[in-house]
Amino acid sequence: MDQPILNAHNKDEHRPSHTAEHLLNQTMVRLFGCERSRNAHIERKKSKVNYCLPVCPTAEQVADIEARINALIAEDLPVTATFVSRDNVPEGISLDRLPADASETLRLVRIGDYDLCPCLGQHVEHTGEIGHFRITSTSYADGNFRIVFRVGAV
Repeated sequence: MDQPILNAHNKDEHRPSHTAEHLLNQTMVRLFGCERSRNAHIERKKSKVNYCLPVCPTAEQVADIEARINALIAEDLPVTATFVSRDNVPEGISLDRLPADASETLRLVRIGDYDLCPCLGQHVEHTGEIGHFRITSTSYADGNFRIVFRVGAV
């Protein structure tokens, strides 16, 4: 099979941090009913992700987010990618973040049965490769909730 033609990806993410971002996005969607992050800065040393929320999560909710993500990492879920045409995107997958010039063929990244989304980024092969997920700080202003996190050794 020929390699599908996809848009060029302009980032060289830290694979464990970027995969953790996927887990964080899906966890936020499930816990708060918000959208996936619209902007993120993912790096090896620290990553920042922002969510639109009507109220600031409590310290207990932040601890729950961290615990849920570490449980998913411990499950060592497989991280796989499939290619689909725009006409065959599974129901519930949002394409609103794709650039206007996105290719007809899309790459969908799946993390076990937990998350599925279009993505051109780099990922680990199993969530166990992420290491420990730790929220180092949070902030909230004007409906914007920021999570700063690190991954790696405990």
